[in-house]
Parts: sequence; structure tokens; C-alpha cells
Amino acid sequence: MSVQPIIEIMENLTRCHQSLYELSKEKTETLKSAETDKLQSLLVKERKQVQAITQLEEKRLEFVHNWCVTEGLDETNPTVTFLLDRLDDDNDEKIRMETALFQLTDTLVQLKQQEQLNANLTQQSLQFIELSMDMLDPSLKNMNYGNRARPNNYTAHLNRSVFDSNA
Repeated sequence: MSVQPIIEIMENLTRCHQSLYELSKEKTETLKSAETDKLQSLLVKERKQVQAITQLEEKRLEFVHNWCVTEGLDETNPTVTFLLDRLDDDNDEKIRMETALFQLTDTLVQLKQQEQLNANLTQQSLQFIELSMDMLDPSLKNMNYGNRARPNNYTAHLNRSVFDSNA
């Protein structure tokens, strides 16, 4: 059995991940400019892209499993690396599959770094919002109502009598 369908799926996975990477870069710019409506639409597009990637990944797993069954290999969780180990070194399909795997891995690393940046930007935005909310709505401890806000020597001064009772 040929591994050509697996290579094609891996190339499709790479294209989908590159598209997701572009959406992630666009999301970074949207986070920087604080455009919540645009961010919402990007998240919908991102969700659709992730669903497509999930379907392709399921197909890839199915094709790798079918290849293992056809080749008479007993593997409970077959991977592309497992498949590469079983192909001949001089096989043209092995070279194409290694190239597709390298490109997919490279795209995944870029996507992960971009998403980490987006997570950091989101965290900073949330911290800023929390700080702004705290400044607009101070806690009751900081209010000037009650004895806690007065210095200790002020209350001691109030407890003294105007007349000297010892005289």
C-alpha cells in the first residue's frame, strides 16, 4: 500500500495550520488594538479551522492505521514516525513524508509561539482591566468613614477631657 494519501493529508494539515497561524497573527494585532468585535469574529474563524484540523488528523490516524494493517504490522497507536521507521531509506515517498513532517512540525512550533504571545497579551489586558476596576471602585477599607482611617493619636486626643479632673 502506498503512503501517498498520508503525505497528502500531512500537506493539508500543514496548510491548515499555516492558515491558523495567520489567524493567530491577526489576532495579535487585534488584541493590541483592543477591537473586541473583530476579535470575536477571528475566534469563530479559528474555531472552524481547528475543527477542520481535527477532521484531517482523524483521517491521518485512520490512514496510518490502515497502512499498518495492510503491511501486517501490529501497532496499537501508530504514528508517522513509526511509519517512517518501516519505510525503505531509498524510497521517494519516505523523503516526501519526512519533508511534510518537518514542515508540519515547523508550522506547529511557530503557531505555538504566536499563541503564547497572544496568551500573554490577553493576560496583560485582564490585569489592566482589573487594575482599572480597582481604581474606579475602591474597597471599603480605603474609605474615610469610621475610626480605622484616623490616626491613633487622634482617637486618644478625643478621649481626653477638657477639664483636668485631678485638680
